[in-house]
Amino acid sequence: MLTLPGEATEAVTHPAYRPYAVTVQRVLPLSPHLVRVTVTGDDLVVFGTRGLDQRIKLVLPLDDGSLCDLGEHDEAAQRAGDWYARWRALPDARRNPFRTYTVRGIRPDRRQLDIDMVLHEPTPGVDDGPAARWLRRASLGDRLIVIGPDARTADPTIGCDWRPGAARHVLLVGDETAAPAICSILESLDPGVTAQAFIEVASSADVQNVVPRGRSRLTWLARDAGCETAQGFEAIAPHGELLTRAVQRWLPRHMRELSSVVRATPDVLDDVDVDSALLWDSPLDPESGEFYAWIAGEAAMVKQLRRHLVSELGIARTNVAFMGYWRRGRSEAQ
Repeated sequence: MLTLPGEATEAVTHPAYRPYAVTVQRVLPLSPHLVRVTVTGDDLVVFGTRGLDQRIKLVLPLDDGSLCDLGEHDEAAQRAGDWYARWRALPDARRNPFRTYTVRGIRPDRRQLDIDMVLHEPTPGVDDGPAARWLRRASLGDRLIVIGPDARTADPTIGCDWRPGAARHVLLVGDETAAPAICSILESLDPGVTAQAFIEVASSADVQNVVPRGRSRLTWLARDAGCETAQGFEAIAPHGELLTRAVQRWLPRHMRELSSVVRATPDVLDDVDVDSALLWDSPLDPESGEFYAWIAGEAAMVKQLRRHLVSELGIARTNVAFMGYWRRGRSEAQ
């Protein structure tokens, strides 16, 4: 029997993440390239509610619709926290693929979880990945497994990289893969925080109606508006180009807000080869400074902005989180 958050129980250790058996309750196209999938399942009553940029993994069915057993129906297995070991032990042909997303909305009382997924345009001659193949044909009643947070765990912050500490001025930057996390963060900010967010999307039709809290601004950048490059005007801006330019224009105009976190001697950065390694630099809550930046999306773009903020402007590494959510031309490491 499930133990609800707040109920008096014997001391039981619950892992930070566990598998949940869910079914698709709604598939809602939000725009040409963004789809909200709402799933439901009895165990979501104990799903963690931190939100923000908390990561989850969506275990997708094989082409025949089958799902492996990761202990989603076994409470002892859930407490053991061995879902990944179970997954690794499966034969290659029966090992379901999974992809990482963030929580867009969770309603434990209604046992509903919202996941916003990017639907990329098909590339001629290139097969869709497992997530795109599933999303194109997703329908009500489809079975999935979600690896997500348990509200009863001792540390509900695990899986969250949004850790601004006491910063009162924040910058959020990301492409469409980071849009759900950025929107969730903006909707939950303390009214005393001043935020600027930039989100780059494929098309102006992908702009979402999001109302930031407090003194916050959200700027959408659409690649189909084009931009000037060294090769001349391009009708479709290169991925990450608009974000990089917007941030590089914004930062010099806000040096007063940044001044408390600028080093006299810039911090040293490791040179991460994003073609072969994951770029992920997520510090714990900064102990000082009024400014904090959170940057996520395509790894090459994230790396370029990381170098600009830390190496060129001297912003302390402790006050900036950089997450390479995906790498161009490469599937997610599992």
